[in-house]
Amino acid sequence: MADRTTSSITIGANPSTIMTVIADFPAYPQWAGQVKSAQVLSDDAEGRPRTVRFVLDAGVISDEYTLEYDWDDAAVSWHIVDSGRMVSGLTGSYRLAERGGGTEVTYELAVDLKVPMIGMIKRKAEKVIIDTALKGLKKRVESEGNSEGARRR
Repeated sequence: MADRTTSSITIGANPSTIMTVIADFPAYPQWAGQVKSAQVLSDDAEGRPRTVRFVLDAGVISDEYTLEYDWDDAAVSWHIVDSGRMVSGLTGSYRLAERGGGTEVTYELAVDLKVPMIGMIKRKAEKVIIDTALKGLKKRVESEGNSEGARRR
């Protein structure tokens, strides 16, 4: 998995608030366009999701698979532990860094497929997944901070 696709966005919230949204996997279908469902299968010692089963429909990449997560205060990374029909490998991470009045979120993703696909098309699919996820995360975090999400905390 040498080829990785990376992109960043600045979100008007602190890292802790952003990590709370990232860890809320059952809500992903509401803001991460390609995720049709996400089911937490197990938690780590701190109660954060450890393994999560996804159903993904990202156009050329449509599959079901399970990811395992590693968390710390400023980052979360994942790798595939149960591949699907198309996806044979998947690693990624969100890295968070406070920047002035917000937090820079960098999303890195590498996908390996069981079916042959031109590298340029695969990277374009990764870019679409990343950009959609970052924009959705920003919208979700910033709208929750100003509405019902803030009241729940």
